[in-house]
Amino acid sequence: MKLPLLSLLPFLSLPLTHTAPLSPELEKRSTVQGFDISHYQGTVDFKSAYNSGARFVIIKATEGTTYTDPSFSSHYTGATSASLIRGGYHFARPSSSSGASQANFFLAHGGGWSADGITLPGMLDIEYNPSGATCYGLSAAAMVSWIADFVDTYHAKTGRWPLIYSTNGWWVECTGNSARFSGTSPLVLARYGSSPGTIPGGWPYQTIWQNADTYTYGGDSDIFNGALSQLKKLATG
Repeated sequence: MKLPLLSLLPFLSLPLTHTAPLSPELEKRSTVQGFDISHYQGTVDFKSAYNSGARFVIIKATEGTTYTDPSFSSHYTGATSASLIRGGYHFARPSSSSGASQANFFLAHGGGWSADGITLPGMLDIEYNPSGATCYGLSAAAMVSWIADFVDTYHAKTGRWPLIYSTNGWWVECTGNSARFSGTSPLVLARYGSSPGTIPGGWPYQTIWQNADTYTYGGDSDIFNGALSQLKKLATG
């Protein structure tokens, strides 16, 4: 993700109603294009992104317990108007406050989930520290505990498990390649290249692959690992 900012698990099974018609061409595809953005993108042409084939966007909402993205509201409204499935993400600062505190801050500032069929569960962006020690000065055990504090708090408040965004390298180094979350939180894996590469942490595959740090209509390119109907099930719960 653009700092300060990304597999579908087998449990996606509930129905969904969505305002945009499901085109046969999109439904036949095994992947769905999306993207993620923050205030760095400014004005985004969401309708053109939709017309080009994008069907979802993940938008930065918060960071730590003090920062709210100034473009979140306008981005969220624009994505909704363009019929994109959308959700918020939180950039983790594990050294500054507890996972529960940051989850509650995220929930209070746009990171919640609703059963409207167009809202993705929130995403925890946990990755390389942009301004200090790679693992924020935490041991692998302490990092796993911090993530669990965030994830469990989010789930308790929404009934949904948040997405977890990371890289293979960071996850191995900073969590000891923990598999604790592989049965609950879908993985959003960042790797810029021709394939997702090694999947960390016991996840069988990635739900979303952040495959490039540029996208035609702004932000990073994201590829959902499934058909549009499965993406809609993820939004539904």
